[in-house]
Amino acid sequence: MRTELVSEPGDRGRPNEDFASVGLPASGQGGSLVLLDGVTPPPDGSGCLHSVPWFTARLGGALTELTVSLPDVPLAEALSRALTRTAEAHAGTCDLSHPRTPQATVVVARWSPETVDYLVLSDSALLLASPDGTVTAVRDDRLDLVPRALLASAEICDARARNREGGFFTAAADPSVAARAVTGSVPRGGVAALAALSDGVTRWVETFREGDWTDLFAFVAGQGARAVVERVRELERGDAERVFLGRAKTHDDATAVYVEL
Repeated sequence: MRTELVSEPGDRGRPNEDFASVGLPASGQGGSLVLLDGVTPPPDGSGCLHSVPWFTARLGGALTELTVSLPDVPLAEALSRALTRTAEAHAGTCDLSHPRTPQATVVVARWSPETVDYLVLSDSALLLASPDGTVTAVRDDRLDLVPRALLASAEICDARARNREGGFFTAAADPSVAARAVTGSVPRGGVAALAALSDGVTRWVETFREGDWTDLFAFVAGQGARAVVERVRELERGDAERVFLGRAKTHDDATAVYVEL
């Protein structure tokens, strides 16, 4: 088995809000990967005493432990339990009902000798490559369907789109959101390798149009996780006129996890 994990902050002066892990049980049977992309709160705060990196580390650590130690528990249930555990860790000090309480996008994949199970919530991506080279992109596209006018204002977005029907969902304090995730399972023999990518890396496809999901997977598999992050940084620095970036921040936290089964 070959694994690679690279995570780089968008700004060296700020902490990385992403989290990523690969868990391999002592039995040697199967494993899991977890990727979280923390949502940066607005300047007026989140109602929480803790930072987004605190939240993603807690949630990501719980998910890693649960997906490895409880292989028969469905991934949505594992996410629900991890959210409950994380919420309990700061419910006594923080306002978890605040619309900007710390939250994150989620990608989880777990493989056994029989299956590869997956869960995706919000705008990070999971790519599954079959032995014949076919690449399937598993995505939660609800954020793409939200009108741009709503996303332009954090206040409007929180009130009308975030964690609401007709909008999009992120992992925050409510464990019931786990039921909103995109989930599925495929035979282990149908997956040769997989890659989990935060939206700081999927810019390669979605913002800079360097290729499609198959091209991106081939880049990661052939040149490595570090190389794809470096390429995204080159593209960001080269877009001085913001033709591609538009109003988006120049650099985002970028995380890539690659597993060759």
